[in-house]
Amino acid sequence: MKQVISGDDADLEKEAYTGAGKVINSADWLNGKTIEDAKAIVIQKCEEDGSGYGKTQYRLRDWGISRQRYWGCPIPIIYCEDCGAVPVPEDQLPVTLPKDVSFDKPGNPLVHHPTWKYCACSKCGKDATRETDTFDTFFESSWYQFRYLDSKNESAPVAKDKADYWLPQGKGVDQYIGGVEHAVLHLLYARFFTRAMKECGYVNTDEPFSGLFTQGMVTHETYQDADGKWMFPSDYEALSADEKAKAKVGPSIKMSKSKKNVVDPADIMDTYGADAARLFILSDSPPERDLEWTESGIEGAWKFVNKIHRIITAYKPYLPANEVAKPTQFASDIIELRSKAHKAITGIGTSIEAFAMNKAVAQIRELSNAIASPEQAESYVKMEGGDWAIKEVLEIFIKLINPIMPHLAEELWQVLGHETLLANEPWPQADESLLKDDTVTIGVQVNGKMRAQITLSPDAKEEEAKEAALEQDNVQKFIEGKQIRKFIYVPGKIVNLVVG
Repeated sequence: MKQVISGDDADLEKEAYTGAGKVINSADWLNGKTIEDAKAIVIQKCEEDGSGYGKTQYRLRDWGISRQRYWGCPIPIIYCEDCGAVPVPEDQLPVTLPKDVSFDKPGNPLVHHPTWKYCACSKCGKDATRETDTFDTFFESSWYQFRYLDSKNESAPVAKDKADYWLPQGKGVDQYIGGVEHAVLHLLYARFFTRAMKECGYVNTDEPFSGLFTQGMVTHETYQDADGKWMFPSDYEALSADEKAKAKVGPSIKMSKSKKNVVDPADIMDTYGADAARLFILSDSPPERDLEWTESGIEGAWKFVNKIHRIITAYKPYLPANEVAKPTQFASDIIELRSKAHKAITGIGTSIEAFAMNKAVAQIRELSNAIASPEQAESYVKMEGGDWAIKEVLEIFIKLINPIMPHLAEELWQVLGHETLLANEPWPQADESLLKDDTVTIGVQVNGKMRAQITLSPDAKEEEAKEAALEQDNVQKFIEGKQIRKFIYVPGKIVNLVVG
């Protein structure tokens, strides 16, 4: 038997080589080609001489949709000794689960129910039994995005006009958020259901979802006592120093009831509040990565929530009691503060749209630092335009924290004197004039290597940039005794001196 695919790690004495490589010991028009290229060439030749044609073969397996459990939608089939398997008549749908089930025996409690599974055959009327298996829950959730549009419809899964209204031009749901395990199960099944519903004329949608985002898992360290039994984190913390020394602390893994590395949400709410929990979860890491739950992390978030409350309440005595007209002039410090707030509007908004919640939180912290000194409150309001601007900046700040810390934001909105719900307020609009930087810092290269940095206005001319670059000691060091053959200036980005 000849080897037809080359491979550096092939050991033909043990087994056939099935890895990647190039074709060998074959026809001259195939030798040296990659496997994929060789396939394409063979298919082309077969199609040219009429001996065959290329076809994609989907290696799809059957989907076993039945589950031997209570929770789920009952499969609407009746079994009759005379008629066999008979579908439940449409006017008897849906088949509902009994509520008086017992879970004291292993297995599916529907099998042991004394009355539910017994019924009359819908075809001959004789005694029969119901199917006790329930549908895989994906069987329902694969098309619930359509049913949600018309959930009261008793004659069709969804009315065509409603589907066309909510999903125009055949568009699917804008955003799907779920675990990565859904990518090869639920998403695949949803595509089948969408195709079937389109073929049946219920929807005009080709793909069920336009975007996919897979979030990470919440993880926690694991704990085992001296006997190897799993422990809750709270039980571990309650151990004495000697007992902790005998216990085993394992790596941080996905929270699991079986390993008891879970935290009680009710305890978190009671101790730190919902806003601190939300802040910690969103700030610790990008949402697509796993989040390690730690007490120090949630405590840090709780401290920041309290810090924000102190900042806003410290400013309240210095805010104008009545509405103040927007000034035409502002002090330079006030302009700088307003600029930071308006840049935060665009930055945080962009981060939230991109699911980069941790970046949004980082920008919230940055803006909080700009207003964090309560002692500055009195000095700010005394500056030109300060009283109006400070209230503007605080209102912007509270609106920006609202998606992440809604309870705190609503309370602080009232602190500023508002009687309306913040939840009904629009997202703040950034002033374009405040988004421009007064100066930019750009690098100075000599023959393509970074040697210094200079600060210029964004619209600085070439001569100004050249003068600033040549004033740098480190630049002079590398051009001394050499001729500047070319000066390259890209405004706002880079300066490069070509010398020789």
